[in-house]
Amino acid sequence: MYAEDNSNYHRKFPPMGYTILIIDDTSSVRRQILNTLHSAGLFSNYFEAANGIEGFKTLLNEKIDIVICDVEMPGMDGFKFLRMVNSRNELQDIPILLLTSHEDMATKIRGLEQGASDYVTKPFSPEELLARVKIQLKIKTLQDHLKESNRQLRKLSQTDMLTGLYNRRHMMATLESEFDRSKRTSTPFALLMIDLDHFKQVNDTYGHQQGDEVLQSVSQEIQAQLRQYDSAARFGGEEFALILPGTTLDEGIMVAERLRQIVSKRQFTGPISDLKITASIGIAAVPNIKVNSTEDLIRLADDALYMAKGNGRNRVESALPA
Repeated sequence: MYAEDNSNYHRKFPPMGYTILIIDDTSSVRRQILNTLHSAGLFSNYFEAANGIEGFKTLLNEKIDIVICDVEMPGMDGFKFLRMVNSRNELQDIPILLLTSHEDMATKIRGLEQGASDYVTKPFSPEELLARVKIQLKIKTLQDHLKESNRQLRKLSQTDMLTGLYNRRHMMATLESEFDRSKRTSTPFALLMIDLDHFKQVNDTYGHQQGDEVLQSVSQEIQAQLRQYDSAARFGGEEFALILPGTTLDEGIMVAERLRQIVSKRQFTGPISDLKITASIGIAAVPNIKVNSTEDLIRLADDALYMAKGNGRNRVESALPA
């Protein structure tokens, strides 16, 4: 049995997994729409609202795939509802079908210009309503698949395929962005350059496949130690770069020392169970009067890394503050 009151209504049915929100101030119209859609088995979740305000609240709190909304309602009509939806970026891809008792073209054009996906005229034909709903669901499904494909492509373009960390290109873009933000807000940030010691010997002794496993394992250890807003990238070969926003040089040194100890204690299994890996780490941070660009910052961190290697490896060295 459908709900008789004007509150948000939620009812589950088995099939397709789509969710619809029906907004109309007349309960009999909502019931007619629900009966029509239920008979077609298009949706597994149904929500009702008696006006635009209730509908907008539901839209903010629930994952809705499509909306059917009456144009003429008390309080917030369909046009005001469209404007509210368009004010939120996360809601703008949800198709909205407007219900109207007006046949005039001006009303329809107004709704379409304000973001409606389609119109259904009351009294509506159940067959026409179903056809228009199916078309909008098909379009939304294609759009969702396209967005997911684009998301995957962006991820692939930013990711080092072996380690799952960011790649060098993305790291450089992030570094530029963080450098600009640091200059605007006068906040510090640190750059760590990490290089696995004598890694060529790992490949020569155990083979490149086992070497890749070492890189993957160390990458996971590094990633596990970072804050959500830190960035880790494979800079090249066995070298990694870490960007630590809001981090002073002294704080960065503590992070680097912790990472160095974690890497040195890493235990491996299988053919490389007897392998011990160490890392040399160089660190630089801004503000520093020697740093006027990201290239300057990378150069200082690299110099510190070479210093760590020259002083015996398995150690942390920092660019001296100016």
